[in-house]
Amino acid sequence: MFASLRNIFSSRPVAPPPTVPDGTRYYAVGDIHGRCDLFEALADAIDDDDRRAGPARTTVVLLGDLVDRGPDSAGVIARARRWGDERKVDLLIGNHEEMFLDSFEDTGILRHFLRHGGRQTVLSYGIPQQAYDEATLEELQQLMAARVPQGDRDYLSAGRDYLVVGDYLFVHAGIAPDVALDQQSSHHMRWIREPFLDHADPHEHFVVHGHTITDGIDGRANRMGIDTGAYRSGRLTALVLEGTERRTIQAVETDGTIVIETGAVAA
Repeated sequence: MFASLRNIFSSRPVAPPPTVPDGTRYYAVGDIHGRCDLFEALADAIDDDDRRAGPARTTVVLLGDLVDRGPDSAGVIARARRWGDERKVDLLIGNHEEMFLDSFEDTGILRHFLRHGGRQTVLSYGIPQQAYDEATLEELQQLMAARVPQGDRDYLSAGRDYLVVGDYLFVHAGIAPDVALDQQSSHHMRWIREPFLDHADPHEHFVVHGHTITDGIDGRANRMGIDTGAYRSGRLTALVLEGTERRTIQAVETDGTIVIETGAVAA
């Protein structure tokens, strides 16, 4: 009887690995958080990889949280905008972009933003340290409005909450389990951790996300997290998807030197 049960369960079909459409190649970039040095190196490495990999309809997906915590958020946004002029780059909006944008109008959000890495973002736009230190929240809003280009704000505001490609869903933070994609809230897609992270059952799509820092790629049966904590670890990760293939390109800084590391990821 036990042998028969084993045969029944072993005969269940194995789900095929997720795939992106034929003829396409996707580079998903995890949370940059103001590390323009790593972003510059990774962007160059992605461009080089794309040339070497052969013809394809290629898209870069920035998974959000370009800003805060690291030293040069202004530089990251400028580089992302230039890159988008050169190739197809889709921006997803993260919780830190949300805070940044809302802080121009709401002093309560501005206070929260500054406590979670926004100070570095504000200073990266050339606001003097003394002016920052002496400003009230209302005065700081005025300084930000004067120093942050409207084009940068428009660029971030135009970011989307998610992108579906073949069997994959790209999103900043994750999704609410067992909720249809068209019923998901922006708050969940930009901020969620639990119950998404511990949810083991399949989602409608295989989810690629950032937002939650892990030491390495957090690969699960139903999702993959690629926020490797660039602002504190010095490691910025891109996940490359082509057909059923998955691999990584990482810009890694050690003692001021940045190198590019590549590797395969099990499908």
